[in-house]
Amino acid sequence: MDQDSKDNISLVINYHQSTKHYFDRYARSPGGLDWANQPDPFRRYEGAELIPLDHLPPGVKPLYEPVFVEGNIPPEPLKRKTISQLFYDSLALSAWKQAGGVKWALRVNPSSGNLHPTEGYLICGSIPEVCDQPMVCHYAPKEHALEKRTEFSNDLWEELSGSFPNGSVLIGLTSIFWREAWKYGERAFRYCQHDLGHAIATVSLAAAGLGWKAILLDHLSTIELETLLGISAPKGTEPEHTECLLVIYPQGKKNPTFTISEETLVKFKTLTWAGKPNCLSPSHVDWPIIDQTADASIKPQTPQVSPPIPERKILEAGTTPISFRKILHQRRSCLSLNGQTGMVDEGLYQIFRKTLVGPAQFPFNTLPWDPKIHLAIFIHRVENLNPGLYFLVRNPSQLEEIKNAMNKEFLWEKPASCPGDLDFFRLLVGDAKRVSEQISCHQGIAADGCFSLGMIAEFDVPLNTYGAWFYPRLFWEAGLVGQMLYLEAEAFCLRGTGIGCFFDDPMHELLGLSDLKYQSIYHFTLGGNVNDPRLTTLPPYSEIKQPSP
Repeated sequence: MDQDSKDNISLVINYHQSTKHYFDRYARSPGGLDWANQPDPFRRYEGAELIPLDHLPPGVKPLYEPVFVEGNIPPEPLKRKTISQLFYDSLALSAWKQAGGVKWALRVNPSSGNLHPTEGYLICGSIPEVCDQPMVCHYAPKEHALEKRTEFSNDLWEELSGSFPNGSVLIGLTSIFWREAWKYGERAFRYCQHDLGHAIATVSLAAAGLGWKAILLDHLSTIELETLLGISAPKGTEPEHTECLLVIYPQGKKNPTFTISEETLVKFKTLTWAGKPNCLSPSHVDWPIIDQTADASIKPQTPQVSPPIPERKILEAGTTPISFRKILHQRRSCLSLNGQTGMVDEGLYQIFRKTLVGPAQFPFNTLPWDPKIHLAIFIHRVENLNPGLYFLVRNPSQLEEIKNAMNKEFLWEKPASCPGDLDFFRLLVGDAKRVSEQISCHQGIAADGCFSLGMIAEFDVPLNTYGAWFYPRLFWEAGLVGQMLYLEAEAFCLRGTGIGCFFDDPMHELLGLSDLKYQSIYHFTLGGNVNDPRLTTLPPYSEIKQPSP
């Protein structure tokens, strides 16, 4: 590893350490909300042609459980209806909320603080009733429409997609750090990456509902992504930072290879790009450490690898008659939990199975790396499980290393009711409500659910193995886990929420972690929801007749 790579790793580690919360101080933030400069949550490219998409409210089919296993849903053809469905189920609005005279939009993809730093793009060939020419478009969620940034020739599309199965498209995702930094300051880079992971999951699952599959093309460099998406190199406070590109293609096909030549990139650089990005805020506050970390984590080109095939049995699809798309669109972040609702242990195990990587299990078969995230769980109200601290190992090859890194006094007992295919262990027995609340920035919501948890990432080894560019990917994987917890909460008539505010090192001290081998990077809680009567829920697209609940 050269000196520049080592320096970049030092920079992202410095960011991670500098943005930790402690009992006696929080990471640097504005300290208040500058409402006059609240960022516009909707990016628009002024002057770009708008292509409306179909509004397709959730129906009964497909059912929820079968979607998560590859091969259960017959592939749909690529056409106007299905490309509309892909965006409707992944990045579209899910509802409007109103309190008094204030109104704000929710989306299918969750966002820290409902600030929505993630933007979506489509690169495609011709699609019946959408476009006659290949094009690059930005997705406008408020309008549920595509903004055409550029068109290009069929020959160039063949150069770009020659190895793809018929019916393939590319989805690009970007982040606007300012939207999060306006509220959260320096910790915003972390939250943007959480949100990016949630968006990867929603795209992967929306594709799965159509019988399609999403694979992260993680060998491409940041510069290559900027060229393909027509995103200028980031400058100033408001620009978009390119994050990733996914190829979407019919299930049942071999994972495609994807190479891009310098000649193809040169042709993309000569394209004419339509539309000027709108200004999001009149003025801004700079957070230099975010820009430094973004620069340090710029990705070079790396060899393409296929997603790992873990030695784990295929997830068995349940038979619960729940609409898959209804769950996607009803997902919400809870604001308060009732402190009374519990769940049975069998339900807990079913939820945790959905967070594992299997040979054909969505959305985790989208990522081309072995699992790096494990779960430290505070059990509060689960039938047949004593309250206490538990641990789920998502990558069995890490079990002994995790044990050796953590408190030597932990029990590491497998509960009697735990299925054999789950590496789920009891560490400590006792009421964990108070400590979980304290560690989650004194938020009662962490103690009032059935359980709460911290996502523990293998940290220094991936950075030193791959480079600083892997730092955001730890948060992406955590976002995928969080998205599955959100959906499973809804499927069990519960509600969940991601928790970005937690005391980092106190969590490590509780687990006995003393170095950077493992780090807590995202928390979550799940339980019985308490509705706020002051809030009114409105349909996402008022001009479209919505189905009866």
